[in-house]
Amino acid sequence: MRFAFVLTNLAGGGAEKAVLKIARILRGRGHDATLLVLEDCRRHAVPEDLPVQVLNPGSFSKGFLGRRLMAWRLARRVAEMAREKPFDLIVSTLPLADEICHLARLPRHWCRIANTLSAEVERLAAGNRQKAGRRAERYRRLYGRHGLVAVSAGVAEDLRSGLGLQDTPIVTIPNPFDLAAIWAAAAADCPGRPQQPYVIHVGRFAGQKRHDLLLDAWSRLDVPHRLVLLADPDPRLEAMIRERGLEQRVTVAGFQTNPYPWIAGAELLVLCSDHEGLPNVLLEALACGTPAVSTDCPSGPREILAAFPDCLVPCGDAAALAAAIAKALVEPPDTARADLTPYGPDVIGAAWEKLAARAGAKR
Repeated sequence: MRFAFVLTNLAGGGAEKAVLKIARILRGRGHDATLLVLEDCRRHAVPEDLPVQVLNPGSFSKGFLGRRLMAWRLARRVAEMAREKPFDLIVSTLPLADEICHLARLPRHWCRIANTLSAEVERLAAGNRQKAGRRAERYRRLYGRHGLVAVSAGVAEDLRSGLGLQDTPIVTIPNPFDLAAIWAAAAADCPGRPQQPYVIHVGRFAGQKRHDLLLDAWSRLDVPHRLVLLADPDPRLEAMIRERGLEQRVTVAGFQTNPYPWIAGAELLVLCSDHEGLPNVLLEALACGTPAVSTDCPSGPREILAAFPDCLVPCGDAAALAAAIAKALVEPPDTARADLTPYGPDVIGAAWEKLAARAGAKR
């Protein structure tokens, strides 16, 4: 089979990282899988055996005309590549790439939804209800016209009930995790890792990730551990740390191409987001044998941490988060109880093959 995955860039998010894994799994199963990247901005390491075609050497305008010009370039590139052999499935990830693929009118195109979109709209509504309404309508128009791949059961339900897409084809295919590859990466040298015990948070500095909540919880704790944030330095983040008097207890370690040694060396991983799709980092922590505490946000944490209900806390509750962290440090949950088989490469690879066969049958 022939697959194409369309991404805006490879700038460092979890969605892009998951697509790299999916494409590599499909190539390992004998298929042709190619990445079509709209702009050449990358921080993720791309496997040498994975073809990447970049449509624009730098960034491109995200305005009305810029999106349409990029859609024209993408349609032309896909048509050129399809002369050799048509694609069985073309998959875009994240709203900008989804919209450009829609404008390009690509054949057998499905959108991979990596987040709970209605939660994003609700968060936007807290500051600007009109803008939130426009965002919701834009999502309904865009995603109501394509088949959708949800990364979790929670995302699928959000698309149906939260956005009202009951009549849209939706399949659930989680992100894949190759345990052997994670273990090998976790064993790599990591000279910057703290020597003292530490708790880790992995995620970019963004409102959704709630660094403020994590820091509020951390200020309530009297533990010998450091808090390590794998996020790029940001003046706003530094100000949050300083305002709480946590300069001596928190390390901002920056984005890490290989975060697994950091995760494996931690006593505990914390996720405190207001919303997610399927938070890769929780699965990565369990794969590394590191316990995790998370907000019970939509969606993913409840599915992943089903065996650890005490490790889930309400969103926005710093006191509950601090209490869960303290308990997990004293009584670490047994990560061996987690069932990671639904995320194995063979299971995920077969699911993508089934979807491609379904899409190809409608040629």
